[in-house]
Amino acid sequence: MNFKTFAELIELKAKVASVFPFLLGLAYSLYHYQMANFLPLFLYFIAMFCFNCFVDIWDNYNDYHKAVDTEDYKKNTNIIGRENLPIKTIRTLLIAFFSLSFFLGLGVAWLVGWPVFWLGLFCYFVGIFYSAGPKPLSSLPVGELASGLTMGYLIFLICVYINTSAAFAWNFESLAPTFLVALPSTLLISNLMLANNTCDLEEDEANHRYTIVHYIGRKNALRWWTMSIVLAYISIVVAVVLGVVSPLMLLLFLLLPFIVKQARPYLQRQVKKETFIVSVKILLVFSFAQTILMLVSLAV
Repeated sequence: MNFKTFAELIELKAKVASVFPFLLGLAYSLYHYQMANFLPLFLYFIAMFCFNCFVDIWDNYNDYHKAVDTEDYKKNTNIIGRENLPIKTIRTLLIAFFSLSFFLGLGVAWLVGWPVFWLGLFCYFVGIFYSAGPKPLSSLPVGELASGLTMGYLIFLICVYINTSAAFAWNFESLAPTFLVALPSTLLISNLMLANNTCDLEEDEANHRYTIVHYIGRKNALRWWTMSIVLAYISIVVAVVLGVVSPLMLLLFLLLPFIVKQARPYLQRQVKKETFIVSVKILLVFSFAQTILMLVSLAV
């Protein structure tokens, strides 16, 4: 297996969906608490990244075995069948990534506290059953919520707790600001899944996967996708007004021309190999800018 094939198997280009909530959590911890706990934070990053790799391989593995459209999807679309990857190799990678992630996660929980264990356990549950079982989450109209909540918010929240465990309180006053700051990431990561399901609507239906797009239709899915971007910006304004983040965050509005330019081709044509990347680019640029502005706010 060459690197290009491996990168596609673990969906390396989409790893930004987990990396930026992590970085934003670090920036938020420094901005609000002036705290960072680098050893468990490093271990958590490796554990998080490995589990993300596990989930994407697991998704490809389950899709390959459950494919109804065996002549097209299984042989020509799914990377395992298309590249004739040995199932034994896939299973070895699954065990390796999961085991490393799990034991590193236990180490982090031992270092900073068991809330990390329980939050992580929920993430493991979502990640495993996202594509496993008779009715995997990815084939149900809850995939967007599951991916957005776990990757956009819980990764961020765990990061904040690891850095601030000595001062963090599990109450509304502590949790509400974290949710508000992470809401753009939650919405834009959810948009990744929504765009993926919109592009794959016919293929999913052929394989008996009935996502939210199947129920609300392509036009409403595109409206939802657009509204999520609008709500991401509204949450930034609310966070600034409430004093949760610095007014510097309003500079994110300078990205609007870029976002509009990127959104247009996707809203016109929903083709996986051509326009799905739009959602990735919007998430990447928005999350990068949000994280940098949070860090710059430390010096203001």
